[in-house]
Amino acid sequence: MRAVDRGASVVKAGAKRLLGRVGFDIVRSTNNRGGVDDFIPFEPTMRAARAAGLSVGDYLDGVMNGTPGATQSTIDELRALGVFAAAPDTVLEIGPGSGRYLEKTLKECSPGRYEIYETAEPWADYLVETFKVVARPTAGCSLAPTPDGSVDLVQAHKVFNTVTFLCAARYFFEMARVTRPGGRIVFDVMTETCLDPATVRAWATRGGEGHGSYPAAMPRGMCVDLFASLGCGLESSFLAPMGVASTEVLVFVKEA
Repeated sequence: MRAVDRGASVVKAGAKRLLGRVGFDIVRSTNNRGGVDDFIPFEPTMRAARAAGLSVGDYLDGVMNGTPGATQSTIDELRALGVFAAAPDTVLEIGPGSGRYLEKTLKECSPGRYEIYETAEPWADYLVETFKVVARPTAGCSLAPTPDGSVDLVQAHKVFNTVTFLCAARYFFEMARVTRPGGRIVFDVMTETCLDPATVRAWATRGGEGHGSYPAAMPRGMCVDLFASLGCGLESSFLAPMGVASTEVLVFVKEA
């Protein structure tokens, strides 16, 4: 191998290790929706999780991201808030990826229908086969295949800190549309609460490579006011770990 090729390989490997610590790996997507081409690679991740004797979710949390128990801690908080006690019959998840939140959600409740919107086809196929969920066709930032007011729990985890502001905002309108009166909307965003000067410096010096919009900040007040205008009140919020920092999980209830 030429010296220049070795140098390029070292740089790429370093970038992959860095992105791995904050929840990403570099892999070329087989689709081109929205220019998204950073996904956790399916086959290598599955092999590594099996070799470690861990579930995919626990492998991603503990080994790849360096935040063991992060997914479970979010689920525990949602349980304490009574999100699962409401026994949601229909759940919709945007961007479930490897299914780490999906798997733990199914351990907390037994919905009759679980819909997913996932652009990474290998992961979507795996989730359908493993958990018998329903994969909806994805088209940008829309939930068009899902009818109005038909979902008891809409959730998205570690999604809206990776996309552009307008993509997230368009999803917000859709999430409110598909949620039934009395249903809940749960998602995390990187609000100003998560962006003290030290954290901004850490992202600027350690997390600048990779995904063009990552990490994406989102004003908390805008989220609360927008959902209020859509008939959804903020019920609770809490911080969840993410790589070098955190995101804020917001829980909304749609007015009955």
